[in-house]
Amino acid sequence: MPRGVIVVDHGSRREASNQAFETFVQQFSRRSGFDIVEPAHMEIAEPTIAQAFKRCVERGATAVVVCPFFLLPGRHWSQDIPQLTADAGNAFPEVPFYVAAPIGGHRLLVDLLTDRIEHCDRRRSGEFSECDVCQGQGGCISPYFPAESTELDH
Repeated sequence: MPRGVIVVDHGSRREASNQAFETFVQQFSRRSGFDIVEPAHMEIAEPTIAQAFKRCVERGATAVVVCPFFLLPGRHWSQDIPQLTADAGNAFPEVPFYVAAPIGGHRLLVDLLTDRIEHCDRRRSGEFSECDVCQGQGGCISPYFPAESTELDH
């Protein structure tokens, strides 16, 4: 049974943030092995959950999984996204769907945070260039934490 996967974030008024999310979803699509993957924004930007759900069905999905790109369970995960997904699913009553758990709390997030900190430490010491997230944003370098400093002053 072909399954569609919708990765959904909050959505932003900042177009660069929406584009960064959609680039991530493209990477996820290439590496995950799922044939049908669509990005969606819960609000503010398009594509919406309804648009992504429709696109999954048009691409042949006979079931849909909505994956919140949220760290922790909150109102968006427990209420808003399920309601928006149910509303989208009403147009396709033959297509079962569910909303997956948010990504927070997963054991790999410890490794991710450690990797980010270590990369930024090396960036600050001049060993690495900006990462893909900070590129052009001046990340890791802050007037509150000078580049020469490698330790937090307490």
